[in-house]
Amino acid sequence: MFRDVYLSLLLVLFHQQVTSGSHVLGKQPGFGLPGPSSNTPQAVMFASSSDECDLVMNVSSADRCTFVKNTPDCNMEDGFINYLRVAFCLLSPNLTPLTITLCIIWLLFLFVILGLTASKFFCPNLSAISTSLHLTHNVAGVTFLALGNGAPDIFSAVVAFSRPHTAGLAVGALFGAGIFVTTVVAGSVALVKPFAVASRPFLRDVIFYMVAVFWTFLMLYRGTTTIGETLGYLGLYVVYVLTVIISAYIYNRQKHSVNSSVQSTPHVPAEFHSSDSSDDDVPNLNGGTIQQEYESEYRPLLPYSESTTKVLLRSLNPVDQRKWRRKSWSWRVLKVLKTPVEFLLLLCIPVVDPDKEDRNWCRPLNCLHLITAPLVCVLTLQSGLYGGYMIQGEFPLWLLMLLLGLFLSAIVFCTTTNDRPPKYHPLFALLGFVVSAVLISAVASEVVSLLHMLGVVLSLSNTVLGLTLLAWGNSIGDCFSDITIARQGYPRMAISACFGGIIFNMLFGVGLGCLVQMVKTHSEVQFESEGLLTWILAGSLGLSMALSFVIVPLSRFHLGRTYGIFLLVFYAIFLLIALLTEFGKIHVT
Repeated sequence: MFRDVYLSLLLVLFHQQVTSGSHVLGKQPGFGLPGPSSNTPQAVMFASSSDECDLVMNVSSADRCTFVKNTPDCNMEDGFINYLRVAFCLLSPNLTPLTITLCIIWLLFLFVILGLTASKFFCPNLSAISTSLHLTHNVAGVTFLALGNGAPDIFSAVVAFSRPHTAGLAVGALFGAGIFVTTVVAGSVALVKPFAVASRPFLRDVIFYMVAVFWTFLMLYRGTTTIGETLGYLGLYVVYVLTVIISAYIYNRQKHSVNSSVQSTPHVPAEFHSSDSSDDDVPNLNGGTIQQEYESEYRPLLPYSESTTKVLLRSLNPVDQRKWRRKSWSWRVLKVLKTPVEFLLLLCIPVVDPDKEDRNWCRPLNCLHLITAPLVCVLTLQSGLYGGYMIQGEFPLWLLMLLLGLFLSAIVFCTTTNDRPPKYHPLFALLGFVVSAVLISAVASEVVSLLHMLGVVLSLSNTVLGLTLLAWGNSIGDCFSDITIARQGYPRMAISACFGGIIFNMLFGVGLGCLVQMVKTHSEVQFESEGLLTWILAGSLGLSMALSFVIVPLSRFHLGRTYGIFLLVFYAIFLLIALLTEFGKIHVT
C-alpha cells in the first residue's frame, strides 16, 4: 500500500537535492570554461587551482578582512556561517591559533551531529522503509542500509562537488576513506579477531571496488566525463547489487540441497559451510529476543496507563537509566556531551522501529513531529534559503508549514491513542528519513565550508584535508563499529562491511555528484587534478586493493595478525608520502 507513496516522495526529495545550490553556482564567476558562443555548452570545472580566496594569506593581516569581503570566491554562501569572515574579520589576526582550535572543536561537534543523525535516525528509518517494502535482507543491505551507513560520505561528496573549489575535498575524502577503511579498519579487525574470510564474497567485493577505483582513475586522467559514462558509473552499482542477489540465491539453493540430503549423507562438504556465509542471514547483534526478554522483566504485572505528559517526557529522555548504570565512565562522559544534540534530534525526527511491539509509536511526540519536522526542513534546506521566503511576497513559507503541521497534528492526536499505533504509522518512517536526510545535507555543507576555511588558513590543499580530516571524521564511526562487531565474534560481517560500504560510497559519491552538476548545467563535467597528490592517492588505493587481492588468496583466505600489521604499516607509509608531497618534499621535476 505504501510502496507507491514511498517511491514518489523519494523522487521528490531527490529532485530537491538536484536543484539545491543552483542559486549559489550561478553567482560564482569562472565556474565554466569560456566557450566560443553563448550557444556552446560549457563544461563544469570540478577541481580548480585558481581559487582567488587562497591568496588571502599573501596579503597583510590588516587587509585580509577587506580581501575576504571583496573576493567573490570567499562568499561561501552554501553554509549557514561564513567561516572565512569569522576567521579574518570577527577575530583578531593575532588569535589565529585560537581560531583554528575553536574550528577543529566545532568540526568534531559537527561530526558528532552527523554520526548521531545517521545512526539513530537515518538508518533505523531506512530499515523500517525496507521492511514496509518487504525487501529481502540482501537487497536491503546493499541498497537502503548501505545508503544509511554511507550517508555522511555521500552528502559530503555531493556538497563538495557542487562547488568548483572544493571538489578536491570529495576526491580526497572518498579515496582517503577507501584507503583508511581497507587498511586501518580491516587491519584492526584482523588484529582483534584473526579469522578465515568468506572467499567468494571477498573476491567479489574486491573486484568490484578495483573496477570502481580504476574507472574513477580514468575519469581523473582524461579530465572529463559525459552523461553516458556517469550513468554507466552508477549502473556499475546496480550490477553489483544484482551480483549479490544472484550469488545469495545460488548459495541458498546449494545450502537447501545439502540440508535436504543430510539424512542420507552424514558428512557435509566443508565448502558449503563458509564459502558464502556473509550473504546468509546473520544473527541480530542488537539481541532482539534477549532485549525483549530483558525489557519484559520491567513491565508492570497489572495494567498501567501513563498520562500523555509522562509518555512525552519519557520519549524525550535520551538517557536509559539501566544502561547508564552498566556503562563505563568514558561512555557516560561522551553520553553527556551528546545528550543535548540527541534531545534536539528527538524533538524533530520521528523513528519507526518494526522490531518493537508498538513500533516506537509515541502519540504526543509523533504529533509534535508533524509540527517540528516541516519547520526544520524549511529552515535548513539549501542552508536556510527558504527560511525567509515569502509566498507572493506577503505570507511567509515557514508560517504556512507551521499552520499545516498544527492542523495535521490535531487530526492525528484526536484520532489515535497512546497504546496502539495507527495504520499509517509507517509514513512517519518516511518523514523521519526526509528530515534526517535534509539535516545530514545541511551539516555536510557546514563541514565542507569549515574544511575549506581551514585549508585557506593553513595553506593546505583540499585533497589533503579530504583524505585526512574529512575521511577520518566520516570513517571513525565505521572503524569502532566494525572492531566491536569483530570482538563480538562476527569478523566476517565486519570485513564485509569494510569493502561493501565503500563501493557504494565511491560509486554514488562521485557518480551522483557528477550527475547533479550535469542536470543543473546541461553540460559535460571536467576535472582538474590537484597535482601529484591526486595520483598518489588513487595509486595507493589501487595498490592496496591489488595487494589484498593477491595476498589473501595466497594465505588461503586467512586474515591473521601479520596481515593486519601489514595493512597498518601500508597506511602509515601512504600517509607519510601524502604529507611529504603536500609540503613539497616529494615532487616531480
